[in-house]
Amino acid sequence: MTRNIRYACAPIAWTNDDMPELGSENSFEQCISEMALAGYEGTEIGNKYPRNPEVLKSYLEPRGLSIASAWISLYLTSKPYEVTAEAFIKHRDFLYEMGAKVIVVSEQGNSIQGKLDKALYIDKPTFTEEEWQLLSEGLEKLGELAHEKDMEIVYHHHMGTGIQTTEEIDELMERTSKDNVSLLFDTGHLVVSGENPIEIFNKHVDRIKHIHFKDVRPEIKEAVDKENQCFLDGVRKGMFTVPGDGAIDFEPILNLIYQSDYKGWIVVEAEQDPSVANPFIYAKKAKEYMAQYQ
Repeated sequence: MTRNIRYACAPIAWTNDDMPELGSENSFEQCISEMALAGYEGTEIGNKYPRNPEVLKSYLEPRGLSIASAWISLYLTSKPYEVTAEAFIKHRDFLYEMGAKVIVVSEQGNSIQGKLDKALYIDKPTFTEEEWQLLSEGLEKLGELAHEKDMEIVYHHHMGTGIQTTEEIDELMERTSKDNVSLLFDTGHLVVSGENPIEIFNKHVDRIKHIHFKDVRPEIKEAVDKENQCFLDGVRKGMFTVPGDGAIDFEPILNLIYQSDYKGWIVVEAEQDPSVANPFIYAKKAKEYMAQYQ
């Protein structure tokens, strides 16, 4: 039932890309060794990973790890298309050399996800009609560029951006073609936004080609909302955790995924402070939790 699904772990639990001080003491080698020891067969790419494909392979292959994907920030609504396209092609070619099949993309024009002075639940941006057009037309072009390497783009709906809510995800899927633009399904971002993951999965199952599993600690989410804190405040305080450690019931979600035609990666991605939440212990806990339902 799960033969077409592989399990990966994101390095953000060891070293945080948005807040490099979180996990600055953790090495790249420690990160990938502990992922392998916890039972994962894949990883996404963090800020300490070598960017030379042959060098990176020399570290990953002895540990039995493959590259699932990696994030690239898009600026289709705020910069000329050519700026994003140039960066995208370089990113695409690197991932292609690493054997990845999907490219994680997210529009960061007007995003507040990295801004310390913006309240997560008050200052969220929304797109104008012009920005929607720039985004959808740009994504179609990037999807075609991905196809040149037999790859797909998967759009990451994300807190603090213009694609976060159910309505915004629906709008993006309506405005783009199934052939060129696929969807990344992230449980943690959906729940923190107040959305229903099962509803989103059922509605867009034919577009979902990559999955991130995060769990949520609701008491911290509520504090971030009540105290008008920023997204990174929530991350630092532990708003996210691994499957099996928060409030999300993953059993029905996993059952839906297993019963669907989904083929690809499920990536455990828990943005936490590694000095508080030992990354290896939490990665292992998540793997053991998910194994109950395989």
